[in-house]
Amino acid sequence: MNYLRIVSATASWLAIGGGLLVAGEPAPAAKAPHINLATSYCVDPTWPKRPKQIVWGEMPSVAIDKGDRVWVCSRVKPFVQLYDADGRFVRGWGDDVLVLPHGMRLDPEGNIWVTDARLHIVVQFTPQGKVLKTLGTRGVHGNDRTHFNMPTDVAPTPTGDVFVSDGYGNNRIVRFDRNGRFVKEWGKLGVGPGEFSVPHNIVRDAKGRLYVADRSSCRVQVFDQDGKFLDQWCNLFVPWGLCLGADGDVWVCGSSPMTWTADQLYLGCPPKDQLVMRLNPQGRVLALWMLPKGKDGKEQAGEVNWLHGIALDSHGNLYAADIIGRRVQKFIKHAPDVTN
Repeated sequence: MNYLRIVSATASWLAIGGGLLVAGEPAPAAKAPHINLATSYCVDPTWPKRPKQIVWGEMPSVAIDKGDRVWVCSRVKPFVQLYDADGRFVRGWGDDVLVLPHGMRLDPEGNIWVTDARLHIVVQFTPQGKVLKTLGTRGVHGNDRTHFNMPTDVAPTPTGDVFVSDGYGNNRIVRFDRNGRFVKEWGKLGVGPGEFSVPHNIVRDAKGRLYVADRSSCRVQVFDQDGKFLDQWCNLFVPWGLCLGADGDVWVCGSSPMTWTADQLYLGCPPKDQLVMRLNPQGRVLALWMLPKGKDGKEQAGEVNWLHGIALDSHGNLYAADIIGRRVQKFIKHAPDVTN
């Protein structure tokens, strides 16, 4: 008897809440409000207005200057290219200095820093492409004060110091002063705090904290400028690229966590999906956006494949640098319809 009552009550609840037919009549159903409570992005298929003679290759990095001009690294000449805020090509350079650009950052004075993973150097350029400074020994790898082994990225500071993620070969962070003199280093291959397995990107916030994308360890590690370990953000992503928002939030691009396979030299190659995540400086996730992953050589507008670097302009629009897709794309920010 109790069983029959339960069945009868459940059927009545389903009939009302589930919109089932009762004696031939549909139950009333509330219409869901078509209101977007999440920030969203859509690709701008008209960006950039690239000249036909400018052919893109693998695109490892992208950066935005104070005028919202877009700097991109291509592995087809010209290696460094500048586009204005509307996407018009301005100039390109770097062909006589670089061979395999990897990471690119702008310093507070507007100069451009590029790491070259094949030449084992880090180069500071003027915006016009004049070489100001070279760290490392061109074409020679090593693990000391004057040599790198496939450096991946650089984080310039307002005082002129720079931090280099000496990533693929040495798994360390190296600090230099404004004159290019070695200051200190920390890190080695490993998975403990302060150890690295491919430190792939590095950024510094306004308070001097350093965020390192420890790619093959599926984490971001946080340090002070003396190399003191402060925190780590694990189990969220395989981080490939980092950038900072104007509010100090940390943006990460890459893929969701993966397990190693026998044929992988670095974790996440190839990535199983593509994501962008926004976190506050304490590591709390504020937003997550999944991008459609394209097929090799057949990527459509808005799809990415081996997402390698990201940057934000002053309007919150997102620029994504793509290795296999061989392009940089602009994604326009759409704010939520309703603000809580």
